[in-house]
Amino acid sequence: MINIMKLLAIFALCGLAAAVHAADLYQWVDEKGVKQFTQYPPPPNIKQVQQKRLSTNVIETSGASYSMQEATKKFPVTLYVTNCGDLCTSARAHLNKRGIPFADKDPQKPEEVETFKKLTGGGMEVPLLVVGELKTVKGFQASEWDSALNAAGYPSTAVPGAKPAAAPAPAGK
Repeated sequence: MINIMKLLAIFALCGLAAAVHAADLYQWVDEKGVKQFTQYPPPPNIKQVQQKRLSTNVIETSGASYSMQEATKKFPVTLYVTNCGDLCTSARAHLNKRGIPFADKDPQKPEEVETFKKLTGGGMEVPLLVVGELKTVKGFQASEWDSALNAAGYPSTAVPGAKPAAAPAPAGK
């Protein structure tokens, strides 16, 4: 009998919570100084009333995952490529398949040449993957790239339906 009473009480509280959840909430202090919370307006003699609209909580699920956001913030990815054919196309496709936001740069552009040469020690080999200050990988080998991206905390697969976040601008530029 007690278990049935507890069960009924739980259902009643759930029903009340659902009703309050979808309604306005009134906060006021009664004549005895007791703070009251009700879904109905207080008696007319109550002077100070706060009316609050309860809204539903929304969890955003269409954007980048938390791990992706953190990895992007800490270790932004930059891909240096030219029109080098299948190798550069495969490199770009690999990042897109994983849903990794990245800055796509052409090392032949005058504003990129100096930075690119510093990263490669003077060479002009593309593609070049830069994972923040964590790792720079010359050439494209999927397993080596995955290792660098995993070490930075990037998810190994893209979240279905999620649009990759834009790659942040490199720090100090």
